[in-house]
Amino acid sequence: MEDVTSPTGPSGLKAGDAVIPVALLHCPGYAAPDLARIAAQALEAGEVRVSAGARVLVKPNLVTAQTLACTDPRVVAAACAWLLDQGARVQVADSPGFGSAASVARAVGLAQELKALGLAVGSLDRPVPLRLDTGACFKVARQALECDLILSVPRVKAHGQMLVTLAVKNLFGCVSGLRKALIHAREGRQPGYFADCLAALWAALPPVAGLADGVRAMHVTGPSRGRPFALRLMGASASAVALDRALCAVLGLEFGATPLGAALERRAAAGSAAAGSAVVYPLLQPGGFDARGFELPGELAHTSFHPARCVKSCARRIWARLAGARSKG
Repeated sequence: MEDVTSPTGPSGLKAGDAVIPVALLHCPGYAAPDLARIAAQALEAGEVRVSAGARVLVKPNLVTAQTLACTDPRVVAAACAWLLDQGARVQVADSPGFGSAASVARAVGLAQELKALGLAVGSLDRPVPLRLDTGACFKVARQALECDLILSVPRVKAHGQMLVTLAVKNLFGCVSGLRKALIHAREGRQPGYFADCLAALWAALPPVAGLADGVRAMHVTGPSRGRPFALRLMGASASAVALDRALCAVLGLEFGATPLGAALERRAAAGSAAAGSAVVYPLLQPGGFDARGFELPGELAHTSFHPARCVKSCARRIWARLAGARSKG
């Protein structure tokens, strides 16, 4: 596990290192009002800075209409409430693998949680071609490219292809609609290249902060068919990369041992060890959480998105959109 330091013991820091705070807190459950207080404390201690009038895209994980697969609605609502208190202009949006963002939000209870704040869940659509420095071209939602800050709000989960899915992997939802399945089909068989593309996507987006829902994590597999794990953690940082490093440390993982972590280290992404970034913990240390028993996939399924499954994925998504349109009518 990588060496990290606490703010009171900086012996591991070198001159010129960027010191990036990651706030980790215990969160025993999702019951309000403690959740809102914990989320606010995490965002503030993680030094997430938002100026009045800033356009902030809140990007939850709404992969499919299964409660455990998605970020808990109460965490998303707590993040939005804090941002609104800072005077930010908040938009909540995603582009799920199956179904529309609005239909998934209704199914998991997010729509109702946000209604009290005067917010609704939108779709990350209006794609713009974005040529990455890997040579790949992703069709990325205009909303993600035109905001001032993205707040990635993932649920901490194991992942059958990327080992874990955290704040940076959650950004793949900024790729619009069916294109995600097509990218998986084309590039999922080359996990190193796919991870490099995800890291390049992070680099091409506006600044990305993170608030991680690790209260009830998903383990064994993922992103949608795993089992619940009571990690009882909430974490935040102005750097999504540094937050992911810290979460890997909580889980007993070397950041570079995950495909996406290795890709971020290869490009010396800001917040990575290769960039000279030192993670510090103003609140709790990674060792303050009990991750014993958290199971990761034994073998990564790099070819899981073959063409037949891609066609099935596209068909399911089209059907979900049609069903959603009928229900509105």
